[in-house]
Amino acid sequence: MAVCVGMLRLGRLCAGSPGVLGARAVLSRGWQEARWQGVRPLSSVEADHTAPLPIGGCSYIQGGSRLHLINETVGRCLDATAQKFPDREALVVLHDNVRMTFAQLKEEVDKAASGLLNIGLCKGDRLGMWGPNSYAWVLMQLASAQAGIILVSVNPAYQSTELEYALKKVGCKALVFPKQFKTQQYYDILKQICPELEKAEPGALKSQRLPDLTTVISVDASLPGTLLLDEVVAAGSTEQHLAQLRHSQQFLSCHDPINIQFTSEPKKLRMVLPTPLYHCLGSVGGTMVSVIYGVTLILPSPGFDGKKALEAISRERSSFLYGTPTMFVDILNQPDFSSYDISTMCGGVIAGSPAPPELIRAIINKLNMKELVVAYGTTENSPVTFMNFAEDTVEQKAESVGRVMPHTEAQIVSTETGTLTKLNTPGELWIRGYCVMLGYWGDPQKTEEAVGQDKWYRTGDIATMNEQGFCKIVGRSKDMIIRGGENIYPAELEDFFHTHPQVQEVQVVGVKDKRLGEEICACIRLKKGEKTTPEEIRAFCKGKIAHFKIPRYIVFVTEYPLTVSGKIQKFKLREQMEQHLNL
Repeated sequence: MAVCVGMLRLGRLCAGSPGVLGARAVLSRGWQEARWQGVRPLSSVEADHTAPLPIGGCSYIQGGSRLHLINETVGRCLDATAQKFPDREALVVLHDNVRMTFAQLKEEVDKAASGLLNIGLCKGDRLGMWGPNSYAWVLMQLASAQAGIILVSVNPAYQSTELEYALKKVGCKALVFPKQFKTQQYYDILKQICPELEKAEPGALKSQRLPDLTTVISVDASLPGTLLLDEVVAAGSTEQHLAQLRHSQQFLSCHDPINIQFTSEPKKLRMVLPTPLYHCLGSVGGTMVSVIYGVTLILPSPGFDGKKALEAISRERSSFLYGTPTMFVDILNQPDFSSYDISTMCGGVIAGSPAPPELIRAIINKLNMKELVVAYGTTENSPVTFMNFAEDTVEQKAESVGRVMPHTEAQIVSTETGTLTKLNTPGELWIRGYCVMLGYWGDPQKTEEAVGQDKWYRTGDIATMNEQGFCKIVGRSKDMIIRGGENIYPAELEDFFHTHPQVQEVQVVGVKDKRLGEEICACIRLKKGEKTTPEEIRAFCKGKIAHFKIPRYIVFVTEYPLTVSGKIQKFKLREQMEQHLNL
């Protein structure tokens, strides 16, 4: 499902004193307070300690509104930061050997934005960015916003079927990617969908299966039918084209859509970002926080690598680190962990999936991250709605996801009666505020199901709220699996497995895993007389679905636990599998 967020759904997770900035606008009362005017500043000096409390003994809370929202576009925010901190390092991409100041970054972004307009892209067109973390990813994110083009964040692990669905769903006019990353051959995968590409004139693709896609841009190699990114940027450097860009920017609004995703005088802070840029935590908590607050953004590797993250912390004297629980586990368990200098570390953000209390304590103590905060949210909420203060106790960070963000309402509703629950009583968490997505692209029915006429977004997560307003996630009413921070939808995998000629029926559940939080377990009923093995099933998956969607556990069953009415009870199936697998 494609989630569309607005132009000023900017930073949400500040990196230095990491804070959550709001999604459609940045929380601040002026650049004089830009030192962590993020909604949730982590420095005890700047933090607003007047945390709101639940109202009337019920599980309802409304975030503060003392700090005002800035109604500015991404481009204007970058312009202001470059003017204020022109010589400060903006972006460090170690594997690309890139090191740029804010002034240099703005210059390149302007040229790239101008170049995108020059090749025929217009305000509102969708441009897909498909590849690992890189300088080109950040450049396209900022340049598309500067030109009013909607960036589509495409998972770099997608295979041809998944790629075709994503590009078709949102009508991508342009696609940008490197030639390859590890074993992922991007150009060859695209050719499986668009065989016309090889003989097409660059910028004039006519594809039968992807009729909206006309422009394919290669990041690092001259390939048939593609434009080279360097040439696009160079073409945009002329004064005539830059003037065209400045003219077009007059018609941009902070309320325009800016990003489609599939479902923070400041001190000099340096943030290591190992999380993928196609996720909100990377593109918003990373890139946009850097742009708004003048924080140096450091990408340690194209994809996650725990050793490279530690090397970046040590080499770049970094202050903050973002990651999912799985990433932090891998970083902490590096064999040579003790050999790295982490003395400059002071905080960061952990988000993406539930974090065990023991892990929170280990991060704070071993990584020197005293100002670590736990964040909770969804892509549909741009993404953060609850987060800790830096000065919250270790117990509060380990046992909750913090308190509600400013300018945001939250309530917990009984799944049985549809009424507000009392404090400390579980129910479904609902969110309302500027952070809620604009909607699911091209799917008004799904949008209406998720966001009611009253503008409350139903998260599908089961939560409780205590007397101080701390929220604890106790479960999920939806079946989504969160594997190491990756959202995996069982229905998608079940549909895929049904294409296997030997499969009669399949149910996919998440089972607990110490490292990843959850692993995928496929419970398969074979057709009568058929025999196969887990290895053969996994081989069937390779090259057809992303590697992280291939189940770790494949169990052949003859029946499923059912309700009286014949519905499959997935929660019981999960329990049975965890017992069967000795988890």
